[in-house]
Amino acid sequence: MVRVSLSTGEKGEFPSGVTVREVLEKLNPRILRDVLVAKIDGRLVDLSHKIEKDCVVEPVFFEDREGKETFWHSTAHVMAAAVKRLFPEAKVTIGPPIENGFYYDFDYHRSFTPEDLEKIEEEMKKLVEEDHPFERVEVSKEEAVKLFSDMGEDYKVELINEIPDHVVSLYKTDGFVDLCRGPHIPSTGRIGAFKLLSVAGAYWRGDESNKMLQRIYGVSFPTKKQLKEYLRFLEEAKKRDHRRLGKELKLFLIDEDVGPGLVIWLPRGAVVRKVIEDYWKKKHEEAGYQLVYTPHVGKGRLWEISGHLDFYRENMFPEMKIEEVSYFVKPMNCPFHIYVYTSELRSYRDLPFRLAELGTVYRYEKSGVLHGLMRVRGFTQDDAHIFCTPEQVEDEIKATVEFAISMLKDFGFNDFNIYVSTKPDKAIGSEDMWELATGSLVKAAEELGLEYEIEEGEGAFYGPKIDITINDAIGREWQCSTIQFDFNLPERFNLTYRDKDGKDKRPYMIHRALLGSLERFFGVLIEHYAGAFPVWISPVQVRVMNITDEQADYALEVADILKASGIRAEADVRNEKIGYKIREAEKEKIPYMVVVGNREKAEKTVSVRRKGRGQLGTMKLEELIAAVKNEIDNKITEV
Repeated sequence: MVRVSLSTGEKGEFPSGVTVREVLEKLNPRILRDVLVAKIDGRLVDLSHKIEKDCVVEPVFFEDREGKETFWHSTAHVMAAAVKRLFPEAKVTIGPPIENGFYYDFDYHRSFTPEDLEKIEEEMKKLVEEDHPFERVEVSKEEAVKLFSDMGEDYKVELINEIPDHVVSLYKTDGFVDLCRGPHIPSTGRIGAFKLLSVAGAYWRGDESNKMLQRIYGVSFPTKKQLKEYLRFLEEAKKRDHRRLGKELKLFLIDEDVGPGLVIWLPRGAVVRKVIEDYWKKKHEEAGYQLVYTPHVGKGRLWEISGHLDFYRENMFPEMKIEEVSYFVKPMNCPFHIYVYTSELRSYRDLPFRLAELGTVYRYEKSGVLHGLMRVRGFTQDDAHIFCTPEQVEDEIKATVEFAISMLKDFGFNDFNIYVSTKPDKAIGSEDMWELATGSLVKAAEELGLEYEIEEGEGAFYGPKIDITINDAIGREWQCSTIQFDFNLPERFNLTYRDKDGKDKRPYMIHRALLGSLERFFGVLIEHYAGAFPVWISPVQVRVMNITDEQADYALEVADILKASGIRAEADVRNEKIGYKIREAEKEKIPYMVVVGNREKAEKTVSVRRKGRGQLGTMKLEELIAAVKNEIDNKITEV
């Protein structure tokens, strides 16, 4: 007999070999309908898993992260089974769950069309209605190779040959067999609703030298209502897509002739960037940081000392030879900041020593993962490094977390997620260093009243970190701020400071980025606000429009007065109807639209419309200036 407890509190004794399903049927049958898989000793298992020893069983539902991943992975298997029914010549490769749904890659002699996706969906519906169980089978590696070789599934054979174990697991769904670790949901009938979203090309294993495959993306949910809500969310996300809005609002440009992943900031986008940069510099100077500028390239020797050539070279641009000496464009700013630190002898009195730079870096990203401003090859890092004594660590971390939260709030983000990543199995640095550093991250979150999650073992080998993510207007999570300890570079570059006892000691080094990269942060801002920026960020804050040519001179005069007051204003005095001009301004998401006619010209007033609020009525120019300045000075982000 085995003693089994459910995480929900129920307990019982069962014969050895009892399945998880049978335990649930006996102890808590009410939840069985919604349970997808279970956890035993931290390991995910199928409901058909046999229990051989005493344990605690934790039911996993769709609402859980592991539940969604399992549900989506199982739907990917159903999609692959449908594809094989309809297109027997297609070869299957991999079909994992992703952040929102799943995909499966196929090797087929032509691209799948929208009509093909409709047929695949219909076939998937049949498989769901037939309610086939997901059956786990374990076979020897040799048997698996023979099975998939006989089926002509050479991609699976390649994967099996790389598995170190002698036994592999397969899953059967009707006549479809797939190589898979599992687990899976009990049967296809659990998939209440699904939608195939798109098809795209993808290289086998992401390598451009390999064959191009057909990748079908999809998503699924237990209920049709959930699917409907998600599709509505996708529509809203589509409207906010920064790539489309960036083009429509003339903010930035990425051109193949210039190079993929390399951003050209157009005049209006450059205005927004300058606003962000000016704000960033002012805040950092107030917080005690010293601003520096460093080169875009460095000798190969520099990157050898830092370790980048050993551990990061595949993400660096190729080597350049100048006078027979190797140079690389910089993937990071850290080594240069270290040289600023070592340019003078440092005493404990000089610490904390804070350096900040908006430093442009270059990283080689494969073309398949480039995505607008979110994933690029050249970007400007909101970068800073803090060098401090052990006694200063806690205060510095707390101040940095508080600084990050304050900046993000100024840009209109108020919904945060905090993650503390702790020591991995392989790490450098003493236990005392890890304990002090990790403790300071946790303490900062707690003292600031921030809820946080511990991500055990997810820290870098050279130090723990705290990540701050933001949730945007439609609930999507974006990575922004990272505060990362580094026990590695101070050793590699032999950093020291003279302590009060006269001895040389090693400083603590902290990397931190509060906004991340300017490009990515700008992309997030565009999507968060759907391009309708708050007044303080907006490239054009006021547009002045005349009704007829008679008021053109007054419209230009009003725009000049606004500009002299520090407001970004422009006049539209084209010979067009006022309705057309207003629609254009609305389309361009100008916050304040000012209309002047004969009456306004005579009375030296303006008629004001505020995007999001509608008509505000007639105002004196001083009133308009005060209203706009109020939004700018107080960084008002809500309309």
